[in-house]
Amino acid sequence: MTEATNPAIAPDTAFPAVLTRHAEAEICADPSSVMTLLADADTAGPGGGFTSYRSSFSEGAVGAPAHFHTKATELFFVIGGSLRVLVGDEVTVLNAGDFLAVPPHTPHAFAAAPGAEADILFVFTPGMGRFDYLRLLGRVMRGEADPKEIAESAERFDNHYVDSPAWRAALERSA
Repeated sequence: MTEATNPAIAPDTAFPAVLTRHAEAEICADPSSVMTLLADADTAGPGGGFTSYRSSFSEGAVGAPAHFHTKATELFFVIGGSLRVLVGDEVTVLNAGDFLAVPPHTPHAFAAAPGAEADILFVFTPGMGRFDYLRLLGRVMRGEADPKEIAESAERFDNHYVDSPAWRAALERSA
């Protein structure tokens, strides 16, 4: 039986497959990371399906401060290296092959683990047009945009920053 005739693996025209070739992916770079934008909500199926991108963090990269999302679950898959993460009030290190799913309303943060680089695949579900947020982050990190724009975009991108004593303490210990 061919793929085209097997209903279990036949393409769903209401939710087409998403293919992003590496050579065609948009790249956003800042001084400490490179983000490869893979699929955003407008290309990932009905209801925004998902948003996905890959980030490669250099040693010492700051990643993201403590924040939460109200609508999306954020998935992390460590392709290589090590990523230090905050989930709730717990700080841990994820290594190559580790997977983490952070549900809505759960404070979390991440950065390259001390002394390590990190290569991470991120997926948000449902997606909601986050590529503009990632582009904004890159502009802020490069000094091309005012950091206030990030705070002003919290509702639009469902990215709400919070204070985390546990995350601050972890960062201070490695400084």
